[in-house]
Amino acid sequence: MKHDFNKLTDIFDKYPKTQESLIAILQDIQKEYQYLPCEALEQTSDVLDVPLSKVFSVSTFYNSFSLTAKGEKVVKICTGTACHIRGAKLLQDQLENHLAIKAGETTEDMKFTLEVVACVGACAMAPVVVVGDKYHGSVKVSRVKKLVKAK
Repeated sequence: MKHDFNKLTDIFDKYPKTQESLIAILQDIQKEYQYLPCEALEQTSDVLDVPLSKVFSVSTFYNSFSLTAKGEKVVKICTGTACHIRGAKLLQDQLENHLAIKAGETTEDMKFTLEVVACVGACAMAPVVVVGDKYHGSVKVSRVKKLVKAK
């Protein structure tokens, strides 16, 4: 996947060129590109004068960072205890069938990435599916296709 990395300069210019800026810069890169492209990590290493191994170490330590491209919308299925008991697996099966991908994968058109997460902190609304930043509670299998209607 080819990216325009001109925006990296703007990101780097917002912070001091020190190791202490690393996490904030990685967060901004992730927000801009929806993941951390290898080329961006290399440039970050150069600009901050931090070893590339350290940049990769931080990038892989935090779950909020991703080294693989994600779709325009990330669909998260909560499988915490309350959601599991209330049918999260059925929702996962339905979404996998509808999107023709497995959890952890992205559709070929780069519209959706499907993720299974341990808990989204909304147990009272179980089962929960998060599409982008919107939480959908008490989701029924019959509603799943509507949640990803752009497909």
